[in-house]
Amino acid sequence: MTTPLDPPRPDAAALTTASPFGRSRHLLGTFWERLFTEEWRRGVLMVLLVAALLFPIIDSNDGDIDAAANATAFAILALGLNIVVGFAGLLDLGYAAFFAIGAYTYGIFSSYQVTPEWSSFWEPFRVLGLVARTHIDGVPIDHVHMQVSFWLMLPVSAVVAAFFGVLFGAPTLRLKGDYLAIVTLGFGEIVPIVARNTPYLTNGAQGLNGALPPSLPGYGSFGVASTPFYYLGLALIVLLIFVSVRLKDSRVGRAWLAIREDEIAAEAMGVNRTKLKLLAFAVGAGFAGMTGTFYVAKLQTATPEMFMFPVSVMLLVMIVLGGMGNVAGVVVGALILQLLQSWFLQDLTQWVHAFGSLTGIGLFQRIDLVQSIELIFGVILVIMMLYRRQGLIPERRAVTALSHAQQTANAARGGIKGELKPLHHKAIDPNKPLLEIKGLSKAFGGIQAVKGLDLTMAPGSIVAVIGPNGSGKTTFFNLVTGLTEPDGGKVLLSGEDVTGLKPHLIVERGIARTFQNLRLFANMTLMENALVGTHSRTHTGAIGAVLRTPNVRREEAVARERALEILSIFGNRLMPRIRHLARTLSYANRRRLEIARALVTEPMLLLLDEPTAGMNPTETLELTDQIRGLRERGVSILMIEHKLNVVNEIADKVIVLDHGEKIAEGLPAEIQRNEEVLRAYLGRKATAAARAAANS
Repeated sequence: MTTPLDPPRPDAAALTTASPFGRSRHLLGTFWERLFTEEWRRGVLMVLLVAALLFPIIDSNDGDIDAAANATAFAILALGLNIVVGFAGLLDLGYAAFFAIGAYTYGIFSSYQVTPEWSSFWEPFRVLGLVARTHIDGVPIDHVHMQVSFWLMLPVSAVVAAFFGVLFGAPTLRLKGDYLAIVTLGFGEIVPIVARNTPYLTNGAQGLNGALPPSLPGYGSFGVASTPFYYLGLALIVLLIFVSVRLKDSRVGRAWLAIREDEIAAEAMGVNRTKLKLLAFAVGAGFAGMTGTFYVAKLQTATPEMFMFPVSVMLLVMIVLGGMGNVAGVVVGALILQLLQSWFLQDLTQWVHAFGSLTGIGLFQRIDLVQSIELIFGVILVIMMLYRRQGLIPERRAVTALSHAQQTANAARGGIKGELKPLHHKAIDPNKPLLEIKGLSKAFGGIQAVKGLDLTMAPGSIVAVIGPNGSGKTTFFNLVTGLTEPDGGKVLLSGEDVTGLKPHLIVERGIARTFQNLRLFANMTLMENALVGTHSRTHTGAIGAVLRTPNVRREEAVARERALEILSIFGNRLMPRIRHLARTLSYANRRRLEIARALVTEPMLLLLDEPTAGMNPTETLELTDQIRGLRERGVSILMIEHKLNVVNEIADKVIVLDHGEKIAEGLPAEIQRNEEVLRAYLGRKATAAARAAANS
C-alpha cells in the first residue's frame, strides 16, 4: 500500500525504457508489433498478388512461366494437405492418391480412352455438349467421344475425390498417429497400381492421352500455352486460400484444431471427432481432386508414375517447410520447393559442372542435383524438424506482453461478479433427481474399477466424491461422460437414459467436465479454447463457414459474446490473456480455463475433477466461492476433490469410494466421523490408534 508521499511505482514500459539497451529493445518490440498489424499484412498480400499477376509480362520465358504454372498446382495440393495434416492433425502419407483420382476422372471424361458404342441413350448428352458422335470410315458402328467441359469437371472431380476420401476415411480414422500414416501410405500405393492395371479406363502404364484443355469464350482453347494455365492456377490458389482461411476461423476449423491438439478433450467439449475427421479428409481430397483435373488438363496426359509416394512426401515437406497449419506458409513452402526443383537446381547443376570442368574434378562434372531432389527434400525435412519445427511462417505469432497491472491479480472472495446469463436453457423439475446412477460397473481385466455404484443427485446441489487414490473416482466420471463404456448399470440425466452415449452427445444433453490431468488445447488461444465449448450449441457447417451468411455471423457473434462472458468470471486471471496460447498459462490459470471452457457448453451438470489442484490456499478459497456462485446460476456440481476443507465448505453431500465401491454417503460432518472412511484413508491400525487417542 502506498501513501500520498510515496513515489509512483513505475510500470513495465517505464522499467523497460530506463536504460539505452532497454529502450532499444522496447523500440524493436514496438516495430515488430506494428509490422505484423492487419493493415501491414494486407499491404504485403496486395504487393505479392500484383507481382504474381505481372510475372508473365516481366518474364516472357515460356519455360519459366510453365514452371510457375506447375508450382501453382503443387501450392493447391499443399493447401489441401494442410487441411488434413495442419488443421486436423491427421498424418496422411498417401495424399497423392486423391490427386490421381481427380486427374483420371477428368482424363476419362475428356479423352478418347473410353468410347462406348453410340446409342439413343447418349443423345441428350450430345445435345448438352458433353459427348460427341464419332464415325470412322469402314466401321459400321459409331462411337461416343467423351468431351465433358473442364469447367464442369473441376467441381465434379473435387466431389468424386471427396467421396473417395470419405470412403477411405470411414474405416481407418479410428487409427491414430503412426498406424494411420501406414494405412494412408498403403492407400497411396493402391491407387497407382489400380490405374496401371485397368487399361480399359486409364490406358495402363502407357498413360491416358488426349485430355481436352480448357477453353473460354472469346479466348478459345488454352492448348499447350503456359500463360493461361498460370493465371488459372493463380486464381485457384486465391480461391482456396480464401476457403482455407474461412474454414480455419470458424466453428469447423476450431473443431479440427481441437482434434489436432487433443481428441479426447475435443469430444468431451461436444465435437463429433469421427464426423469432423471425415470432413477434413473430404475437403482435403476435394482440393486434390480439383488440382488433378487442372494438372491433367495442362499436361493433357496422365500416367501412374505421376502420382507415386514421392509426390506425397514432397507435399508433406512443403507444409513442414512453410509452417504446418499456416495457410500462407504452406503456399510459400510449396512455391519455394517446386521452383527449387524446376529452376534453381538446373542452374546450380550447370554451375557445378562448370566448376568441375574448371578444376578437373570428375565428381562435380557428373553430379546431377535435379535427380537428387528426394535426397534434398529429406535433408530439408530433417533440418526443419531439428531447428525450426514451426516452419518458415509459424501458425501462431507472438502477442504483446502483458503490462505490470495486467499480470498482477489479487485473490478475492465473493464468488461471481456482475450479471451472468443462465448457463443453460433447459427446464429442470426440482422435485425429481437430476442425476441417477444405478448399479454402474466397470472392470479392466481382473480389476474392478467401479462396482455396483448407486447415486442420486438433486438439482442445484453440490456433491463431492472422495476416496483414496485408485478408488475409481475418475473412472466413474469417465463412465458418466461417455469416455468409457460401462459393463453394467445405468446413467439417467433428468430421467433420460444417457448410458453409453458418445461423449459429444452427452455434452449436448447437458453434462460437461474437466479432467484430473489438464486437457487444454495447448496451441490454441484462451478465446479459441472457450469457443470450442460452444460447438455443441452452434450449427454452422463447412459451407456456411465459407459463405459467412448473416445467420452464421450472428451465431459466431453470440458464441464469442458467450465465451467472453464466461471467461470474465475469472476476471484478471484470464481476461488480459485471451489472445495468449493456453500453454503459456500458469498451472492455476489452466485450471480456471478448463472450468471456463466446460461452462461455455451450457451444462446442467458440471463434473469437476480436482478443480483446486495446484492452487495455493488463497486461490483455493477464491475458486470455492466461484463454484458456489455457479450453483446460484442453475448449474449442479459433481466434484472430485482431495482438499477436505473445500469439501466441508461447499458440498451438500459427500460420496466416498474405495476400490470402486461406495462405502459411505452423507453430510460432510457425518463422513468425517465414519470409521469405514477413516479406515480407507488411514488403514486399520491408524484408525484404532486414532480412536484410542480420542478416548484417552
